[in-house]
Amino acid sequence: MYLGVDEAGKGPALGPMVAAAVIAAPSSLPADVDDSKRIAPDRREAMAAALDDDADVAVGVARVEPSEIDRPDTDMNTLTVRGQARAVRAALADRPAGLAEPVRVVADAGDTSEERFARRLRESVAAGDDGDGERPESGDPVPAVDVTAAHGADADDPLVGAASVVAKVTRDAEMATVDAAYPEYDGVGSGYPSDPATRSFIAAYVGDHGTLPDCARESWATCEDALAAAEQSGLDEF
Repeated sequence: MYLGVDEAGKGPALGPMVAAAVIAAPSSLPADVDDSKRIAPDRREAMAAALDDDADVAVGVARVEPSEIDRPDTDMNTLTVRGQARAVRAALADRPAGLAEPVRVVADAGDTSEERFARRLRESVAAGDDGDGERPESGDPVPAVDVTAAHGADADDPLVGAASVVAKVTRDAEMATVDAAYPEYDGVGSGYPSDPATRSFIAAYVGDHGTLPDCARESWATCEDALAAAEQSGLDEF
């Protein structure tokens, strides 16, 4: 039994990044657990629900909202470490009895250097750093962790694959909520800059309001471009 952690939604222009951590024995996982991108949506949802309902599995989820992503004093590598650390701590707070310490943690590396990402994640879990210099209030102390990180771990490690499924399903649910908040538009799409529906939504919203919607990552080029285009259009009309 050990812990796997991954995140979903690092690159979108809309919505949060979601990190998830799963503690379980690999033998207790569904046989088809894999990188979430390789699993059909309906199967992902069923798998995430089964993990959440299993008393022998601990699941932790953390969100990094657009307002935090847009802060000028951070970057996506740091935010990925922070999000994963929050998810790890959440899972450890509900850890099954008998989990050996130091807890083995396997992470999908969110940095070009796997070793650097593992070190930063281990330090962030231990420090409880949520980005404001304050350690969050909690009950039991966080156990020691032994972290390894690898690129493609969501495809190679079953616990990281399970975490990727939970993160993806949670992120998709968040985007469904975002979509429902803007019924006057033809959908917000996936939130990714490559999605024409997302780009159309951002452009239409900016055209109507002159500002970005609350769900947008203002520092993303897609959003900055939409604001610049709307400003130029106003100047042309003037």
